[in-house]
Amino acid sequence: MKVVYFASLRERLGLTEEDLELPPEARTVADVISFLAKRDEIYEAVFSSGLARVALDKRHAKPDTAIAGVSEIAFFPPMTGG
Repeated sequence: MKVVYFASLRERLGLTEEDLELPPEARTVADVISFLAKRDEIYEAVFSSGLARVALDKRHAKPDTAIAGVSEIAFFPPMTGG
């Protein structure tokens, strides 16, 4: 699956995107976040805060959203208006 990182998440991870082979038990957005957080200390710091927002194939998603059939998951920080 193509995983894309935006803004401060991209800066902290040092990656714009990566292709990942997710484990079969990764069925929801929350499962993907848990998988990423276990990769190393930097990923843990980025994803353990619970602040990352998610889009699946360019549509906003919640942690319980299924990832079946999705080709891209994007992570970005919370947005503020003004």
